[in-house]
Amino acid sequence: MKLAFISDIHGNFEALKTVLSKLDTLAIDQIYCVGDIVGYYPQINECCEALRTREIPSVMGNHDWYMAGGGFCPRSQSVNDCLAYQRTIFEKSHLEWLKTLPIQLRAGTVQMVHGGWGDPIDEYLKPSDGYFDKLEGQFFVSGHTHIQLIHHTNSRIYCNPGSVGQPRDGDPRAAFATFDGENFELHRVEYNMQKVFDLMKAAGFDDYYYGGLKTGARNLRKL
Repeated sequence: MKLAFISDIHGNFEALKTVLSKLDTLAIDQIYCVGDIVGYYPQINECCEALRTREIPSVMGNHDWYMAGGGFCPRSQSVNDCLAYQRTIFEKSHLEWLKTLPIQLRAGTVQMVHGGWGDPIDEYLKPSDGYFDKLEGQFFVSGHTHIQLIHHTNSRIYCNPGSVGQPRDGDPRAAFATFDGENFELHRVEYNMQKVFDLMKAAGFDDYYYGGLKTGARNLRKL
């Protein structure tokens, strides 16, 4: 069975629909999302609708957690600005669905969380041999850092599929990963960013909130 993993969509439906179209050409048996469907960009309803229609299982990310619980991010005002706007447009049915997301999932031998296994919601995992030696299992997937990578440690393999909607590894193309039962493979696809910029402007946000999409910057905007 061939699996695909997506993460950190963040309301960027333009990136998501391009990734899903690419996955449709790869004979994927099941797609999984490792969190952060909402946050940052305006098309959160479209993103939720796509995952729900395709019955894509997802874990809860930290932005999903903020939205579902009515809270805010303790470390970023810009994140909170985006959340405040998104709460005014989020459809109730999608909010109720978001509240049901688990914090962990398993697909056969693959274990999934959004952050890490110390804190499934909000750990910024830096893979090391010692980290995974403490865990049971063979294959591990998480997101949250927006940095795409594969890490081999003894008999264990960890994969971060990178971010669909807001890459932070210097490559602005939307990211995802596939898994053939033994090995992960990383993928990138280009998408139409201008639609995202136009929607953010229409919602009242300036370049600070979306400029980083152009370069795959670690910050919202590459300074």
